[in-house]
Amino acid sequence: MEVKRYLFSLLASVLLAGVSLNSYGSDSMSEAGNETAQQQEDFKMFLDKFTSSAAFQYTRIKFPLKTPITLLADDGETEKTFPFTKEKWPLLDSETMKEERISQEEGGIYVSKFTVNEPKHKVFEAGYEESEIDLRVEFELSSDGKWYVVDCYTGWYGYDLPVGELKQTIEHVKEENAAFKELHP
Repeated sequence: MEVKRYLFSLLASVLLAGVSLNSYGSDSMSEAGNETAQQQEDFKMFLDKFTSSAAFQYTRIKFPLKTPITLLADDGETEKTFPFTKEKWPLLDSETMKEERISQEEGGIYVSKFTVNEPKHKVFEAGYEESEIDLRVEFELSSDGKWYVVDCYTGWYGYDLPVGELKQTIEHVKEENAAFKELHP
């Protein structure tokens, strides 16, 4: 009888220890999950820093971007593509990335807003209503908890830009970027 009581007591202790360890493991897992959630970068704070620091902005763009720059060749029919690389990137300021709706005197309405606003994916678009967009910037939250630009369309490199003017446009973007860097290093 003593042996049975001892074995029963031992078995109960083992079961209790197993339940305690399982609970501990669950708590540790949920704490790890909370740590990951806490380490996730806040998008608004990211965007504020992104639009106010050229150095930071360049670190948060995954070059080359997903979609290449596509232009019409001089013959007016053939398309040529160029990778969207760092040298072609026009730095984006807070005014450019501001959500707003502006009625222009000439009658058009300029709209800039997030058209996709999901927890891990955001798309900002700007342009005149009933017209082509001038800017489309796609952001993704990466597995490291940080936001990155992964794709962009900008009017700087619109489809109507002749291939022959690409080099000149890149130089103009560089001049604009130099001005941005003076204000927002």
